[in-house]
Amino acid sequence: MAIHPDDARRGDIRHNKSRESAVNGLPKSWAMLALFRYLRRTSNWPSIEAPFLAPGAAMLDPAPAGLHSGATPLLQTIALTKRYGNFLANDSIDIDIWPRQIHALLGENGAGKSTLVKTIYGLIQPSDGEMRWQGEKMVLSGPSEARARGIGMVFQHFSLFDNLTVAENVALGLDGKESFKDMSARLQEVSNIYGLPLDPKREVWQLSVGERQRIEIVRALMQNPKFLILDEPTAVLTPQEADQLFVVLDRLKAEGRAILYISHKLEEVKRLCDTATILRGGRKISTCNPQAETAASLARMMVGADIKEVKAAAGRQTTVPRLVVNDLSLAPDDPHGVRLEHISLELKGGEILGIAGVAGNGQDELFAALSGERLAQDPGTVVIDGIAAGHLSITQRRKLGAAFVPEERLGHGTAPRMKLSENALLTGHAASGMVQHGFVNTAATLSTVDRATETFDVRKAKRDPEAASLSGGNLQKFIVGREILRNPAVLVVSQPTWGVDAGAAAVIRQALLDLAASGAAVLVTSQDLDELAEITDRIAVMFHGRLSEPMATADANREKLGLLMGGSSLEQKEAVHAVGA
Repeated sequence: MAIHPDDARRGDIRHNKSRESAVNGLPKSWAMLALFRYLRRTSNWPSIEAPFLAPGAAMLDPAPAGLHSGATPLLQTIALTKRYGNFLANDSIDIDIWPRQIHALLGENGAGKSTLVKTIYGLIQPSDGEMRWQGEKMVLSGPSEARARGIGMVFQHFSLFDNLTVAENVALGLDGKESFKDMSARLQEVSNIYGLPLDPKREVWQLSVGERQRIEIVRALMQNPKFLILDEPTAVLTPQEADQLFVVLDRLKAEGRAILYISHKLEEVKRLCDTATILRGGRKISTCNPQAETAASLARMMVGADIKEVKAAAGRQTTVPRLVVNDLSLAPDDPHGVRLEHISLELKGGEILGIAGVAGNGQDELFAALSGERLAQDPGTVVIDGIAAGHLSITQRRKLGAAFVPEERLGHGTAPRMKLSENALLTGHAASGMVQHGFVNTAATLSTVDRATETFDVRKAKRDPEAASLSGGNLQKFIVGREILRNPAVLVVSQPTWGVDAGAAAVIRQALLDLAASGAAVLVTSQDLDELAEITDRIAVMFHGRLSEPMATADANREKLGLLMGGSSLEQKEAVHAVGA
């Protein structure tokens, strides 16, 4: 049976690197697309576009029929409840979504946001309560029926095939009733109308993360939705790209569409949204006007308490260089990876250096080179506490006092089906008392779990659960805590608070500041410029595998960083380096 990119999520089929590699080997041919279309038709997939397009239509209707302000909300949930055994993920949630409204859905990790939107989009079935669409009771059999009614969703994690073109990826999300040529032309027209330009013929692997997000948004818009759900849409965008997205969303609102906007960026919510619903512990806490609130008051409603202010220790002193990178160049081990070009940096003890940049510009490759997942040809390329480490393994670098927190929590930071104590052992065996005389000290592994739980407020159902059972924010707190509690001399951390709520983010950021205050050198890669401004001493930017000269955080405004993230100054640096060579 054919699987739509969104319907795949019902079976927890994710487009990750391991599955992607299997797909990337497929031949690019019309036969493959024809097969997808044939399977779609023979599987009786309902149309997700025809209800909204007149025959022969080549662009979106700017004002879909039936969208107007009135006494009936576009979408209502009434006492909507979802149970998993004895656990209430959603507890009698009432929410009204109106046309011409951008409605924020806020809550800390595990508050029930994902469960709610998956129910609205038909990915899961509610246990109790009901949904109403334009005043009539709605029961969804799956995402395809939601799309047929006019409900679209753009997920935080993209569902794209790297070796297919933009048009081919979009075609997989449509019903195939129009010719590929006509669909490509309409794709080009819709993307230009909404200021989201795309080249239908370009392969996805060649695109930036921001351009990939455009594909997901344009694919949803080509179905002419009345109601669009966006999950953390600016998490991977430069400030300039985020501003452009806000223009698009304001236009969609003016056309009469409704938008449900999920974000942890509260200043962004205040700027953009008319209404906000706050969830906590699976229940609706409040519906308010976010523009009348402060970021602090919104966070207080989300968490249920005041969030402690993140503060650097007074009089923090820097010491000797503890992490040095000397002219690191490294070819990618992935056909679609990024080549590192002449990376150099010096990081002293007591200092936090931030690396900004849009995802996919070499951050993963740099992390691999620093952690020992990739080895440099010259041992002196990476120096840890004065010892050449470019040729050393991960374990050997950990023995030198280095610790590493990768971006991907499940699969890279932890083994999903292993217990937390076992995951603690995987990274702690090299430089701790977890292994003695060849035997695992179970008490020591459990002690690490207990200390991380208490120090970083890791919330879990039992003492030592599987990693996959934790919410994203709680798992991130465990991973960061596991490494920081070792008191490393050097910590390299990638996206430390990506996708976590304000309370968890504050805990993690304060821990990084405290570690630096103890004399450690901390390298933080993050796409969140506000985060980097809050905790770093200096900031550099990665673009196309090159690193800009670090600048004092006090001098790094958003406009300057945004331009560097787009490559404006690094191209000049590359030319100068080429002349010098």
